[in-house]
This record gives sequence, structure tokens and C-alpha cells, in this order.
Amino acid sequence: MPSLLSWLRRTYSLDTLDTRFTTSATTPANGDTRPPSAKDARANAIAQNAPASLWGTPEFFVYYLFFITLVPLMFKTVVDASKGNHPVYPTYSHLLSPGWIPGRLVDNSDAQYASFRDNVPYLVLLLIAHPIARRIYQTYMSRSDTASKPSRTSVAAAGDAQLEQRMRFDFGFGLVFITALHGVSALKILAILFINYKIGKNIPRNYAPAVTWTFNIFILFANELLGGYPLERIAMFITSGSGTSDEKGSLLVQCAQALDNFGGIMPRWEVLFKITVLRLISFNMDYYWSVDYPSTSPIEKKQLDPAALSERDRVKIPAEPAAFSMRNYIAYVLYSPLYLAGPIMTFNDYVSQQRYTAPSVTRTRTMLYGIRFLLTLLCMELILHYIYAVAISKASPDWSLFTPGQLSMLAFFNLHIIWLKLLIPWRFFRFWALLDGIDPPENMVRCMSNNYSAFAFWRGWHRSFNRWIVRYIYVPLGGGGRRPAGGKPGPAPSGFWVKFLQIRNFLLVFTFVALWHDINLRLLMWGWLITLFVLPEVLGGMLFPAHRWRSRPTAYRVLSGIGSVGNVLMMMIANLVGFALGLDGLKDLLAGLTGSYSGVAYMISCCVVLFVGIQVMFEIREDELRMGIDLKC
Repeated sequence: MPSLLSWLRRTYSLDTLDTRFTTSATTPANGDTRPPSAKDARANAIAQNAPASLWGTPEFFVYYLFFITLVPLMFKTVVDASKGNHPVYPTYSHLLSPGWIPGRLVDNSDAQYASFRDNVPYLVLLLIAHPIARRIYQTYMSRSDTASKPSRTSVAAAGDAQLEQRMRFDFGFGLVFITALHGVSALKILAILFINYKIGKNIPRNYAPAVTWTFNIFILFANELLGGYPLERIAMFITSGSGTSDEKGSLLVQCAQALDNFGGIMPRWEVLFKITVLRLISFNMDYYWSVDYPSTSPIEKKQLDPAALSERDRVKIPAEPAAFSMRNYIAYVLYSPLYLAGPIMTFNDYVSQQRYTAPSVTRTRTMLYGIRFLLTLLCMELILHYIYAVAISKASPDWSLFTPGQLSMLAFFNLHIIWLKLLIPWRFFRFWALLDGIDPPENMVRCMSNNYSAFAFWRGWHRSFNRWIVRYIYVPLGGGGRRPAGGKPGPAPSGFWVKFLQIRNFLLVFTFVALWHDINLRLLMWGWLITLFVLPEVLGGMLFPAHRWRSRPTAYRVLSGIGSVGNVLMMMIANLVGFALGLDGLKDLLAGLTGSYSGVAYMISCCVVLFVGIQVMFEIREDELRMGIDLKC
């Protein structure tokens, strides 16, 4: 039993999830798996300033009773609402499919997750075939290079050779991969890539950022509005405007229709291209900023070990000018393990890891990460076989037929399914990249139920996208109230003005995020709601600053817990609007919850339970501080 607990503890450790969580971004990578507090002075300082543990106090024993009794009850409530004898069952039963658990149907009604779930066998074949193909290719090329060139033993020479081999393979495999995925539409993708490359390399430098952003935002809208540019529609436009004879025009349209039928495995390439747009911007902006660096190598100037750069150095130090080539650009944009859904890597980080494999990529850590992924996948399968929250919400049922407890748990588990349906593909593709020797950022830091701060939640949700936004949007705008990059010097802004600029930048960021996800009003409202709902947290931090409560830590913890209950409720509302129910569905749900005295009483009891959960969340973070880890989320 102790060995099993030790194994589970390591499997679910932050170090297994992503070494970026347990190592400072400025600490050189070394593959060390010791506790962070044993590694550097910063971690030791964090651990020394952490408060004493509360896990063994009488207060927390009361909280344990809450968890022991209420968590099973939460599952029972939502499972009962999904049973076949419930009055609402006939309204959504047609959305259920045969499952692999005997006697259970599965809720596979979410199209986004169903596209992943139904293709898991093919993805597993790719997961196995791609790394094997690379190893065979590298073995062959290594023998060929050894036979044709004298041996070179320097670290830099070995890194250059590895970069060249890996880039050649990724370039070729990427072209084959998108051709199989999208068929003839691969030519449309390559055309967009070519135009973006020319913008980044040939447009006058002062205009390159503005043209890059304008072009890529235009592509987002054009892809959505024109449905991926079907060749049939293009042929009809040409024939209608060029005066072509009916016979020739009809032949051209027929040829276009025939070509459209060669759409590959995933004809709707434009749906996946949103992730690709982020890489296009990353390449152009990394190249734009690389020009500002002096001609001398930053790595040599700082006397850094190129094979063990810190994560911040991998991202910030630009690749050498020769690396910004068309071949490397296409290899980066079409890198197969991360092409479909991410996580997102910057071009600088990608080139650095292609040259020198990150020390964090070890066989043991990768194996444990894969086991953790399989356990998460099993968890999702059990939920979909026993909890039909997605199908119920899609059927727009009569919410009055559910009890307040069932309504709240349906909403609660709906959000968890949203979290899992994003987490699972992201972890699958990151696992694929780890097997291939690349360590992209982990996208999900914490469980859905382990968040109480809106700011921290969005730092940990789709983390690689968040880091991309910080690097390419938030910091250039001025970040948390600072002057934009290149701004004129002057007096420091006031505290109120800093907060105003922070909220303004937050609004601009979430407007972009909403439009990037999908061009519709519901997600735009979601982005604005997120901005609106962070205001209480900002104002609360201004009215109740932590330094004024240092002599009363328990009172401040209780006060923070009360405020965080409101935060959690607002985050749930915003995400239900954006990704599940929409405004009308949310109104019906809230009416069912608050339309009676029993519903109001239930909501009050839910707030008490949330308060208990938040106190445990606080202590989890304090426990991390005692280990020298400060995730800030």
C-alpha cells in the first residue's frame, strides 16, 4: 500500500505534469527531480515564508467531514438525474449512443469531443508511428553523415546536426501529414503560410507587426465567413464574372467539385487553422524582435550552456538568423504532434528544443505522464456513461422537472465535462510531443474544482495560449498598467490609472480570445462577462490589501474565502454562457434554482460548501509554498 500511494503521489505530482511548475523560469534546466526547495535560493525563500500547515487542525477535520459526505452525494444527485426513469429522459435519449460499459449508453453528443473520441484508434497509430519513423530516419541520416563527414564532438556541432536532421524530418512529415488530413486544401494552407512568411521577411520592418496582425485576423474572419474557400464557389465566381461560355463554365465548376471531394480525412481545415494562426504570428514576431538583438550570440555573451537553457531563455533568446528559413518555418507551423490542437510553442522555443533535447524529457517522466493521461481518459469515459449533462443541456428540457440540487449539479458537471473535453486532447498531443523529444507547456494547471480566482483561473486554463497572449498581446499593450513597449518615458502612472489600464488590456485580450474561439455573439458576451466578473476581484484587492491583514491571517483567510465564493459563482456563470447554455439557457437554469424558497435555501447551502472547498484550495497552495512552489494560480 505505501508503494502504491508513493506511485500515485509521483504520478499526480506537479513535476510529472510539467517541470515548469516546479522550477523557476530562469533556472537552467538539468532534469533534476528533487523537491524545488532543494534546488535554488528562490524556492527556499518561498518555503521559509510559508505559514504553518492547517491540515491537522480541528477546523480542517470538519472540512474533511464535508468532503466525505457531500462529494458522493454530488455524484449520486447528477447520476439520478440521468437515469432512464427520469421524466426528462425521453427528450434527450436520442442523443445517446451505445457504450462499452455493459447496460450503459454513452453521451457522445458533444461534436467537438466526439471528433477526438471517435478517432482515438487512428491517433494512437500516429502516436506510435511518428516517433518510430523519426528514429529510423535519424539512424539512417546519422550513418550517412558519419560516412561522408569527419566526426565532430563539440556540443554546438552536435546541436546543429540534430537541428538539421529534425527540421528536415518535420518539414517532410508535416507536408505529408496535412495532405492526408486536408487533401487538396493543403494547397490553400500552404498559400496562406507563404503569404505570412513573405510579410514577416519582406515587409519593411516598421510595418511588419501591424501587417502581420491585420493579415492573420483577416484570415480568421475569412476562413469562418467563406467556409474554407471551396473550389466550387471560386469556380462559380470566376465563371459568373468573366463571361465564360456556359459549357466551359459548367466544366470548370464540375472540375472544382471533383477536387473538393478530395478533402482528406478532415475536410474542414479552417476549423483547426485557428491554432495555426497563433504560430504564424509567433514566427513573424519572433523574427521581428530578433533584429533588435546584437550580432553577438546572447548565449555566448551570457556564458550559458546551450544544452541546458532555462525556459525563459529558450523563449526570449532568438534563434540565429539562418534558422528563420522557409523550411524551418513550415516545419514549425506543421509540426504534427501539436498541429491539430496545440499546446502552443513559440518559434524560438521550438528551434531551441530541436537543437538540444530539453533535460526535462526523460523516459520515466514521460511514462508517468502517459499513465496520468490514461487515468484521465478513463475518468471521462465513466462520466459520459453515467452522467448525461451534455445531452440534457442540448435538449433544452423543462428545467422545472429537476430539483434545485439536480439543476446545480448538472451545471457543475457540465463545466467539468467542458474542462475534460479540452484537457484530454491537449494532454494526448503533448504526450505525443514528449515521446518525440519535445516538451511543450502543459495547458491545464489545476482541476476545474480547484480554482477560486478569475485571474489565476485564466492563467492556468489553456496555459500555453495564455502565455502566448502575454508575450504577443498583453505585454506589448502595456501589461498590468505599464507603458506599452516603446512608449515614451515619463512619470509613473497612478494606482487607479494602472488598474484602469489593466482592465482595459484585459478587455482587449478577452475580446480577441472570444473572436479567436469563434465569431459569434455568445462567445463575445462570454469574453465581456469574464472582464466584468474580474472587477470585484480587482476592487476587493484594492479595498482589502493583504499587507494590512498580516496580524490577522485567519480573519483575512475567512474574508478571502467569502469573496472567492462570489468569484467561483461568476466564473461558472460566464463559462455556462460561453460554452454550454447561452444566455437564454442560463436564465431558465437560474429561474429553476431561485424560483422557490427551497431553491434559495439550496443556493445558500451551496455557498457554504463552496466556502469549505475554497479553504481547502487555499491550503493546497500554502502546501505548495512550503515545498518552494509558487504557481500564482
